[in-house]
Formats: sequence, structure tokens, C-alpha cells
Amino acid sequence: QMPGTARHDREMAIQAKRNLSKTTDPVERLRLQCLARGSAGIKGLGRAFRIMDDDNSRTLDFKEFVKGLNDYAMMIEKEEAEEIFRIFDKDGNGTIDFDEFLVTLRPPMSKARKEIIMQAFKKLDKSGDGVVTIEDLRGVYNAKHHPKYQNGDWTEDQVFKAFLDNFDSPYDKDGKVTTEEFMNYYAGVSASIDTDVYFIVMMKNAWKL
Repeated sequence: QMPGTARHDREMAIQAKRNLSKTTDPVERLRLQCLARGSAGIKGLGRAFRIMDDDNSRTLDFKEFVKGLNDYAMMIEKEEAEEIFRIFDKDGNGTIDFDEFLVTLRPPMSKARKEIIMQAFKKLDKSGDGVVTIEDLRGVYNAKHHPKYQNGDWTEDQVFKAFLDNFDSPYDKDGKVTTEEFMNYYAGVSASIDTDVYFIVMMKNAWKL
């Protein structure tokens, strides 16, 4: 776990639950329901949709959309789901692009925050191919400091895998982290941090940037 993120995660989840009772905006309600599950909440919904998308069209019709929400155990009325779907189905053709959906669902972040997140990603992505793998981590992340490695419970690879799992979706861990997943994860963390300055300091410390 990255320094600080577990605490922020808890704070953010509590905050999201609290705000849920106050908001009437359907998209905001869905966003808060995701964030109430922690930083990986939005990404997890993305994975649920990806599983729904049988034909790999990267789009969902209303039926798939509702099934994805239900599979992910989102508490949502049919009317509210219809309203959200309408908001995202910009051209009214009965399907939504789920990448666009996830980007809109992600808590908005300033340019400064996005830049520091990308700096951290680039530092991890040793090979520069836009995906972080265990191989990439060998060069940047020292597993030997990990308590489970020190007491012999885990191998170096297990430490790396656990590290990647932080950013990966809880339901479909493939041991690879894309820019999008990394961004989604930190959008969750970012939601619990009020000022850009503090967020940037936290990122710099965590990633030694």
C-alpha cells in the first residue's frame, strides 16, 4: 500500500457516504456510491461493464448498463438509471460509450493533479508502453523493505503483485495497470484531498518524484 492512501481511502469513503444523503444529482449519486467503496470503486464498476460488453463494442445498451450496475450491487432505481443513461447517451442512439462514462464519473481533477499522477505513472512504466507490469516494477520498487518479504511470507514477485493489485480492479486482477486504471485509482484518492498543494506533496513523497 502506498503511504497515506489507506487512511485517505477510509476518509473518502466516509465522506462519500455522508454526501450521498445530500445530493439529488443522479450522476453524482452514482459517483458517490462508487467512492463509498474506496478509491478502486469507479474502476471496479468499469470492470463490471467490461464483463457485460460481450461483443467488445466498448458500448452498452440500457439493458447491459442496468445489468452491470446490478452485478456491481449499485443501489439504484430504474428511473434513476434511465436518467443517467439519457445523460450519457448524448446522440440518443440507445447506447453509451463506457470509457466516456467512466471519465465523466471520475471525480474531476485539476490539471496539476493529473500531471503529477502521470509523472508517477511514467516513473513506474519503465518500458514506456503505457502499461505497468511486474517487470516494470523490478527497477523502481524495492520489495525488500516490505514486512511480508522480510518475515519470509512473500517472495519478491508476491510483493510486486500485491502492489499492482492496489491499482487493479478487485474483480479482475490481471497484474497489469493501465494509465486509465492508475488515473481512476488516484481520482478516488484525490477526492478525499482538498487542496492541490497537499495532493502534490503526498504524491511526491509517495513516489519520490
